[in-house]
Amino acid sequence: MKVFISVAASVTIQALATTGMAAAQTPEDTLLAYAVNIHQTPMQTWGPGYGIYLGKGNFLTAAHVAGRTWFTRPKVTISGKEFPTRVVKEGQLEATDLTLLAVEEDLLPMRLRLRRMRLCDTQLRPGQEVVTVIPEAVVRSRIIAPERIPAGARRFNTAIVDVAKTGNSGSGVFDVKQKCLLGIMSRKISQKRTNLVTRKEETYDVAKYFVPAAEIAAFVPRGTFDTP
Repeated sequence: MKVFISVAASVTIQALATTGMAAAQTPEDTLLAYAVNIHQTPMQTWGPGYGIYLGKGNFLTAAHVAGRTWFTRPKVTISGKEFPTRVVKEGQLEATDLTLLAVEEDLLPMRLRLRRMRLCDTQLRPGQEVVTVIPEAVVRSRIIAPERIPAGARRFNTAIVDVAKTGNSGSGVFDVKQKCLLGIMSRKISQKRTNLVTRKEETYDVAKYFVPAAEIAAFVPRGTFDTP
């Protein structure tokens, strides 16, 4: 049985629209303000990725979304307006798939300037309900048990189910009750197996791996997050 691990490409907005977000604001909807689009310059062919605002002008995304920043010059897009970024720290897809970007805080919309995101400090539980957040949608999901991840991908053991519906590369995974950041979406885990009816080999999506809060805490400089 073959296992495939691929970066999570941009999600289809029309598909997410079918989730039927309520007109009245829910606790999940309050997290939408933290979600942004991030793109390379010139824009990559697969479209923009995502990122999460942490506060103090800092934005966290997946390293492969920002790319090799000396070349891609990533920008943050908020409500259709682009902001040039400064690279605070750059990771790598096959190491720590995170990049921390900064925008001059005075340039940001007022609705963002006073916001501060908290990093979760609780242990993940299989079956735990979470939400993924991109600027266009909030989608519920849950943590998958590590033993359900294919053996060849067990090192990516912090993952969620509902692969097709949830936010992709650079989007945030949140504990909605505590309003804290659990992780940043990194890649999709798939595997091939033989269809018993057609006898053809087919690819099945199993889960989506996210870089967990503990790795984020070790990656970002001290003082990036406010303490609880």
